[in-house]
Amino acid sequence: MLEAILAQYQSPETLWLVLTILIAGLVRGFAGFGSALIYIPIASLFMPPAQVIFALMIFDFPGQLPLVKDAFKNAHMPEVLRLTLGAAFGVPLGVWLLTQVDPYIFRWLVSGMVVFMVIAIGTGWRYQGEAGKYLPVGIGASSGFLGGFLGIGGPPIILFYLGGQNNPTRIRANIILFFLFDGIFSALNFAYQGLMTWQGFTTGLTLIPPYFIAIMIGARLFKMFGDAHFRVVAVVIISLAAIIGLPLFD
Repeated sequence: MLEAILAQYQSPETLWLVLTILIAGLVRGFAGFGSALIYIPIASLFMPPAQVIFALMIFDFPGQLPLVKDAFKNAHMPEVLRLTLGAAFGVPLGVWLLTQVDPYIFRWLVSGMVVFMVIAIGTGWRYQGEAGKYLPVGIGASSGFLGGFLGIGGPPIILFYLGGQNNPTRIRANIILFFLFDGIFSALNFAYQGLMTWQGFTTGLTLIPPYFIAIMIGARLFKMFGDAHFRVVAVVIISLAAIIGLPLFD
């Protein structure tokens, strides 16, 4: 296995992925989300869709573990559980649809979703209504579906929380725990659909060290500076990833 991982580092494509994942990890550690919005469009240039998402599962799970302890202390667990219940229904449908989609169409859909997210964040659009008890279930189902299908489950839950009255620390904690549980559901469904490949596994392992380091740095930056400058930085970085990943530039 070590030889397979070392061989990955000799590939020019892997070097691009490492650079991408360093940036994605900084954003994830700082904000609690955003890594998939950066990684998926770029990785789709080099790998088929299922392999892109499976590699994301491999490196993202251990990479987010340093964030989990504080997240459990700060999260509103009843709401996290309702979000997770929704994901349990949305993820299987998304993973099944992933097995049916053409890679070229997949890249258009990914870039389109990222552009939508950029516009929503940049213009300040957000959900303004009351959360209630059942809306989080629907939000979790939507995020789970998009995560299983495109590897980008962030837009519904992030736009939902941007419009809420919770403080940034609680929002960040809820998002971190939701993505942890959502990732577990996705992995189980990938196993059921036979989408766990050796190539995706070794690619994911290769990206764990840079991602882990970048997340730790991003988390430290969050403690130092808070979220005052996040929106501008996130919009710029995510926009670049969406543009680079467009099939127009093949």
